[in-house]
Amino acid sequence: MNTEVRSWILALLVVVLLVAACEEPLYLVPRGDAIPPGAVKMTPALDTWPPILHSDEWEQPVPMPGPVNTAGAEDSPFITPDGEWFFFFFTPDVGKPANEQLFDGATGIYWSRRQGSGWTEPERVVLNDDIGLDGAEFVLGDTLWFASVRSRDALREGPEWYKAVLRGDEWRDWRNAGSQLNLDYEVGELHISADGRTMFCHREAAAGGAGGMDLWSLARNATGWDPPVNLGTTVNGPGDEGWPFLSADGSELWFTANGALAGPGPALWRCRKDSTGAWGEPEEIVSRFAGECTMDEAGNLYFVHHFFTGTDPIQMIEADIYVCFRK
Repeated sequence: MNTEVRSWILALLVVVLLVAACEEPLYLVPRGDAIPPGAVKMTPALDTWPPILHSDEWEQPVPMPGPVNTAGAEDSPFITPDGEWFFFFFTPDVGKPANEQLFDGATGIYWSRRQGSGWTEPERVVLNDDIGLDGAEFVLGDTLWFASVRSRDALREGPEWYKAVLRGDEWRDWRNAGSQLNLDYEVGELHISADGRTMFCHREAAAGGAGGMDLWSLARNATGWDPPVNLGTTVNGPGDEGWPFLSADGSELWFTANGALAGPGPALWRCRKDSTGAWGEPEEIVSRFAGECTMDEAGNLYFVHHFFTGTDPIQMIEADIYVCFRK
């Protein structure tokens, strides 16, 4: 190869690399562009099954102010205890199956930062160099835990837990959380105590469980986590309990289970620790398609509310993040 040809090839490679560095990844699609043209943006006035609050500790539930909610589905919220960062899962069309969400370029985890009394426009949290269906996010310090499916084949096996680390303003160094949690313990959606020593999660009830899906705890040890311990029949009933959230001071355990006071759909429940450190009887706090709550240190309660039709069989229309502000 003569010098002139070699120089031409090197120059071409430099151009290609510069162009690649300046372009957004092709698989990223803005939220607004991904929402179907005919999607209906629901409001409280249009809601057949509005959430019902059963406690006088909070103001009545309202859609979260700011740019988070769209005509797509916002779900699985998490707010940092200081109330500065808000994370959520988004998919533009609840009618799409997971194998299509994997490739739509918009489904995934987003985050927004508090700005004065409002929030910044949410941005996608990029957690892979290729396709990835990411969700169920939880943040402790500078570590982001998330569940992810990274190929079409993996959809059949289900998501696995991954971790990423905050580097500047990006979440980087993503890696699989390991076989202990993903294979040995089959941990479902999780929350870790503020001191990092205890993990709460949901799992299918095994021998000794109350039935259905139960809540479990795992203690951290020198090499990972001790085997899951069922929280017992005070917390777990014969149905499904899941999607745990632990208050920053560790005194309250919140979870999602079927509503008993008002239906239809799931509800948010709370257990409080008693003087012995045991969990007390659950109390239903918010009913009617309310689930997956998160709370800041001020006690403001955020959760996902799914909108359904009122006809039989009822069908999901979309989902928004709601908030009950602490009084």
